[in-house]
Parts: sequence; C-alpha cells; structure tokens
Amino acid sequence: MTSTLPRTVDPACLQEVLDGRWAHVRRDAREQLGGPEHAPVYGESMQEARERITRLAGELAATGRVGLGFPKEYGGEADAGGSVTSIEMLAYGDLSLMVKAGVQWGLFGGAVQLLGTKRHHDAYLPDIMSFALPGCFAMTETGHGSDVQQLRTTCTYDPATQTFDLHTPHQAARKDYIGNAAKDGRMAVVFAQLVTRGRKQGVHAWLVPIRDEDGNPMPGVTIGDDGPKAGLLGVDNGRLSFDHVRVPREMLLDRYGQVAEDGTYTSSIENETRRFFTMLGTLVRGRVSVGGSAGSATKTALDIAVRYGEVRRQFAAPGRDREIVLNDYLVHQRKLLPALATSYALSFAQEELVSTMHDVQTAVHEHGEEVDEAAQRELESRAAGLKAANTWHATRTIQTCREACGGAGYLAENRLPQLKADTDVFTTFEGDNTVLLQLVAKGLLTGYRDAFGSLDGWGRVAFVADMVRETVLERTAARGLIARLVDAVPGREDDLPLRDRGWQLEMFEFREKHTLEGAIRRLRRNAATGSSPTHPMEPFQVFNSVQDHVLRTAEAHVDRVVLEAFVAGIERAPDPGARALLGTLCDLYALSTIEADKGWFLEHGRLTAARSKALTGTVNALLGELRPHMVTLVDGFAIPEEWKAAAILEEEAGRQEAMHLADTAAEDARLTAEAGSAAPDDTATSVDVPPGQ
Repeated sequence: MTSTLPRTVDPACLQEVLDGRWAHVRRDAREQLGGPEHAPVYGESMQEARERITRLAGELAATGRVGLGFPKEYGGEADAGGSVTSIEMLAYGDLSLMVKAGVQWGLFGGAVQLLGTKRHHDAYLPDIMSFALPGCFAMTETGHGSDVQQLRTTCTYDPATQTFDLHTPHQAARKDYIGNAAKDGRMAVVFAQLVTRGRKQGVHAWLVPIRDEDGNPMPGVTIGDDGPKAGLLGVDNGRLSFDHVRVPREMLLDRYGQVAEDGTYTSSIENETRRFFTMLGTLVRGRVSVGGSAGSATKTALDIAVRYGEVRRQFAAPGRDREIVLNDYLVHQRKLLPALATSYALSFAQEELVSTMHDVQTAVHEHGEEVDEAAQRELESRAAGLKAANTWHATRTIQTCREACGGAGYLAENRLPQLKADTDVFTTFEGDNTVLLQLVAKGLLTGYRDAFGSLDGWGRVAFVADMVRETVLERTAARGLIARLVDAVPGREDDLPLRDRGWQLEMFEFREKHTLEGAIRRLRRNAATGSSPTHPMEPFQVFNSVQDHVLRTAEAHVDRVVLEAFVAGIERAPDPGARALLGTLCDLYALSTIEADKGWFLEHGRLTAARSKALTGTVNALLGELRPHMVTLVDGFAIPEEWKAAAILEEEAGRQEAMHLADTAAEDARLTAEAGSAAPDDTATSVDVPPGQ
C-alpha cells in the first residue's frame, strides 16, 4: 500500500498538539530548567546523590515555579493542572528530583493545602513552598500499603490535655518507604486511625514534627533509613515510628473531620467510608503525576533508542557494501513504532485526565462549589487506570529500548539503565497497579455504589446480587465524533477496511462490553451458588474466583479510553500534515492492540482467520509508512538535549559519520582507480589476458 503521508512533517506541529492546555508550563520548563544541572549524574554514591538532589530542590524552590498548585494568597497560581504538568516536565530530567519535588510540593504540601484549613495554610504553606520546611507524606505502613483504610497507626484524643496520642502499636504499623524521611524531613503529614471518646472515626491526617531545628528526631519519634534501593538514589526514603507522641489538637488536618476540645467528633460527611474516599480523592494529584512522569521517562527512552537506531548499522545486504541502519529492519520497527504509538495515545489520555482533574478541583477549592461525587469518583477511576497503563508501558518500553540499543544500552552513561531502575517502582507506588485496576473494575461493575467503598465489599453476596443489570459504556472524549464513527460501521464488516476508525473504535467497545457482561454473569452465578445451603461459597471466593476476568475488564476499559483520547487529540491538530501522521499512528495503536489480543477476537467471532492474517499485514504496512517519520515523532516530544544525558547519541553519530566518510573515500578511490585503468594507454593492450596464458 502506498503511503498517503507527506514526505516531511514539522515536529513543532506535533509538539503543539502534545503540549496541549499547559503548553506555557512546558515551554517555561524547557527554557528555564533545561540546563545540564537537571540531567542525571552517573556513578554517584547514595550520599552524594541525596545531597545534590536536596540542593537542586532548594534551587527549584527559589525560582518560584513550585507554587503553581498552591493558593494565590500564598504566592501560588491555583493551577492544579499546571502543577502536575510541571512535575511531568521534571521527569524528563533526573527522576530523583522529580520524586523529591513531588513529595515536597505535591504530597506533603498538597495534603496540607487540601486536607487542612486556613490556620494550617497560614502557618505552614509559605515555608513548604520555599523549602524552608521539608516534609514527608507518611501514609504507607510496612504491613498496609494499598489498603489505606486498614492502617494500624492510632491517634487517640485526650480531652484532659487536648492532645492526640500518636502511636505505632507494632512493627508492621511503622510508616515505611517515606520520601524525605531518612535525611531532610522536619515535619510529616501522618495518616492514622482517629480515636476519640472510645470510638474510631476512620483514617485522618495530622501534621507532626519529626525533627528539631538541629536535625535530631523529636521525642518519641524513631527515624530509620531504607538504605540503598534499585533506583532513585537521590531520594532519602525512610521509616517512621511513634511511641505515644503528643500531637496538639490543632495539628489535625480537619477540613473533613473536626474534634472539639471535649472530644466531640463532627464531620460534614456522616458516612465514614464516604468521608474516607472524599479525603483521599482530594489527593488524586499524586497518582496523576506518577502516571504522567512515567510517560515522560518512556518518551526519553524512545527518543534515545530511535535516534540510535537511525545511525547504528548492522549487517550488509547481499550486493551492498554498506551495512543497514537498524531502523530499516522490520523487527526493529516492530519493537519501537507500536511503543511510540502507545506513548502518543497515552499522552493524549493523560492530557485529558489532567484537564478533568484541574476542572474538578478548581470548582471545589477555588469556586467553593459542592463536590460532584460522580465526577470525583470518575476522576479517581480514570487516574487509577491511566497510572497503571502509563507505568506498565514504561516498564515494558524502557526494557525494549535497552535491548534495541544492544550492549550500549546497558552502559550507565547512556541513560537507559537508570531509567529502568528509577521507574521500576512506579508500578507499585501511589497505588499497586493490580489493586488500581480493581478500583477501575469496581467502578464499572457497581456504578460507584456508596455502600461498597472498601475492597472487602467485593466478597459480599448481597453486593453481587444487587449489581447493576445494564452495561452502558460512557464515552469519554470527542463524544459526538466517536458516536458518529461507531454508528457508521455497517452490520457486516468483513469487507470494511481495517483502517476504518469507526470499526477500530467499535472493536474496542465490543471487547470492553463483552468482558464486563461476562464478569457480571460469573459474579451472579457465583453469588447464587454461594447463597445455596447445599453449595455454599465463601463470600470472598465469590469475587476471587473471577478476579482475572474483572481485571481484564478494567484493562479493556482503559484501552478504549486511551483510543478515544487519541482520536480526540488528532482533531486538535491544526496542521494537515501533522493530522495525517497522527492518524496513521493512531491506526498503528489501534491495530497493534487488536493484533496483540487477536486470539480473543477470533474466539468471540469478531475476526475471521483471513482477516486476522490481513491484520498483521496491515500493521507491517503501517510500520513501513511510519518508518521515514520515526525521528520526527520523537522530535515532537521536544525533550531538551541536555536532559537526555546519553553519550550514545553523540558518540554513535560521530562514529557513523566517520565510517561514512571512510566508506565514501574508499569508494572514491576505487572509482578513481577503475577510471585510471580504463584510460587510453599506447603501451597497453586492449584485451586483458588471464595470467599464465
């Protein structure tokens, strides 16, 4: 198939679409923070890395760029979306700095801002923003990470002293893996079970000093160092334990729950589970940031691998003296181009997510509107799903890029090993990906029923029996356009081009709806069996026996959301050439996703054997069309050269240029020699006589 793409596309047009709503934040980061000081440094000790990252965090605070998400009255810009975007941009450079900044101004500062009230803001936000008060976000416990609702740390109110007693009852309840705890943190937002008047009121958060001005642990606070890690060398992760630490009543971050002097507890949200999820929902910014940062790291890896593949040569074709460029091999294109297509798709989905988060949080915190619970929970579900998709894509793709660069990709100086090590934890922090997909699936299955806010609600037979009966797919982006495309798909589709966008969208929708309906049927069947006296099934087993099906439903849902975002993103491209290139890339994303799961589509009658074979041929054809644009596609990421910090890019380009010049010189010499031997010469015969004759 002949490509209809233009021969060249301006990468700036791709960058314009990718940069999106917060293009000004991205532009500022490239211009002002794109220097070599923000690139990773190789070969440091843990102590050296920590000292350097702490210094850089202080310098970053001095620029004023960390205040994007904070209220205007404290010198911020009240721009939640801009805040997340700035973190994404830091992730193109040293990921330790990104995490350090995320802990200080995203998690710690964000918790004070969103869970606290004006007295907390007045007292602490200025010093948090200036980095004069380094802080920690102490939620995760050694024994409880994902299941935050079951934290074991307690904070019990004593009316006699008007203080809380903060206590770690056993080692499994210590706060663990806490960024800023091992070295820098002076205060922590600590999450614990609030107990007052003998009754638990659920998980709340307190501001707790953990070090004095000299850096010594406060009385009753034990601080440990998590020590060397696989990556993120510059982040000082540590452990915190509390031995009956007295915390003043006013240090409770009490936006959603208040304790009076006499111990009376009040809250505007009466239901404990609903209150808990409302509190956590305000902190969704951290999860959104992790997904976006994983996307930035993946783009960096792809940039390095694609550029290396454009200059590295290996093996010569028969009859040719010059070796072949790696990117010309189909198998190499198979490695990198589908990953590139997925990165573009996830970028558009991330942009839509950040925009939604910004609008939801601005409505509540800036305009004083009531929380739209449906919108909030949809936001949380989308953030969970895209965080999982982005971080798993990072883990797979960075490894692929490492392999695509051969032995050079294993050298620290070429960035890829550090990207692998630094991003590996992303799949389990800010929520374990498997648990997050259960959150997505729960939303699909229950329609966010308030009665089942905790995962232990999955196993209740009554819950399963009362599950929703109708499965309606809520389209997420460019709803009108997508509806028109899907509705235009004819009933008989065997002859429909595989590159028909409506058919691609309809295939993604069919898979999601079918898996969702199948999960519901299995859950109902198990519930009915469990309720039978003769065939009892443990309530937990009702859900556990179909957990694989439920997670597959969530994955299918995320894939569909991402494709819709890609389609919407193409519509925003003003340049026809960029729009055509993005359209072809979208075809590759959609068809390579279907190809990867074509066994399922064959089993369910949506692909014939012949069409399945044609699918692979079409994907290969798309790779050929996109091959000339591989560098253009990574140019669209607009990653500052100094942030890449990969020696491979300069050295290999130089070596290949030298080889090219040598080859050219040798070829010129050969042609000259041939021309000379063919010149007229009175002393030579016109016939070559073989030796010995």
